[in-house]
Amino acid sequence: MPLAMNRDVFITCAVTGAGDTVSRSSHVPITPKQIADSAIDAAKAGAAVVHCHVRDPETGAASRRNDLYKEVTDRIRSADVDVVLNLTAGMGGDLVFGNVEAPFPLNEKATDMAGATERVSHVAECLPEICTLDCGTMNFSLGDYVMTNTPSMLREMARQMTALGVRPEIEAFDTGHLWFAKQLVEEGLIEDPVLIQLCMGIPWGAPDDLNTFMAMVNNVPASWTFSAFSIGRNALAYPAAAVLAGGNVRVGLEDNLYAGKGQLATNAQLVEKAATVIEGMGARIIGPAEVREKLKLTKR
Repeated sequence: MPLAMNRDVFITCAVTGAGDTVSRSSHVPITPKQIADSAIDAAKAGAAVVHCHVRDPETGAASRRNDLYKEVTDRIRSADVDVVLNLTAGMGGDLVFGNVEAPFPLNEKATDMAGATERVSHVAECLPEICTLDCGTMNFSLGDYVMTNTPSMLREMARQMTALGVRPEIEAFDTGHLWFAKQLVEEGLIEDPVLIQLCMGIPWGAPDDLNTFMAMVNNVPASWTFSAFSIGRNALAYPAAAVLAGGNVRVGLEDNLYAGKGQLATNAQLVEKAATVIEGMGARIIGPAEVREKLKLTKR
């Protein structure tokens, strides 16, 4: 494809995620106040969008508690900085089998499966401007864990998100996820303008080499708005790749803990590094008001 660099770029900061990162960095926010404060700092550093999970304040483990989402939402909305709020709806699809010889019974402690309405209940209560929709099922990380999102589940979650007036951000971890996303749009379950996040380098989805990345980009319809990221050591290089390919940028402690070799980062520092790359390429960083106009978001 011809070079089509994006000249007007927005930055998303993925603030905390659901992974086991708390023990690896003291900068990973855990409590609702910490998550909101870190999101606000990221917004002040240049992020137009903050993507938020919540964690159990006592253990740091991933959580789906609505009261935690409500506190994070209220704290961000009452801050002295404007930012587009994006809440995850990816929780509730964690299927962990027993072992290779006896897959059943399931590992009940690690498995977390919920119905569509329960999975979006915090979205219905908090009404963020954006929420995520992980658009497929895949082997995820190591062991016997499968990230589970069936076609029927995705159709119903997309229907509920659209009915709530919340813009789904399609999370695509491989080309098949893009294929199904197009089907959801064709069926009218996701409305224009379509927003998609290309999630690169997550085992065992699409690897983050440039050939695979461009295969993903080339499967995104020209009328859609896309953003991209990679995890780990390539996370700091992906802002340049995303902008050069015509997309927007995501960084944050959900994806990468380091600002450099051996240097643990904060969310604000990762946003600042991405902003330096974007502006150094000759692009302009746009703020939340322009993002809302571009994506037809409802600010609440």
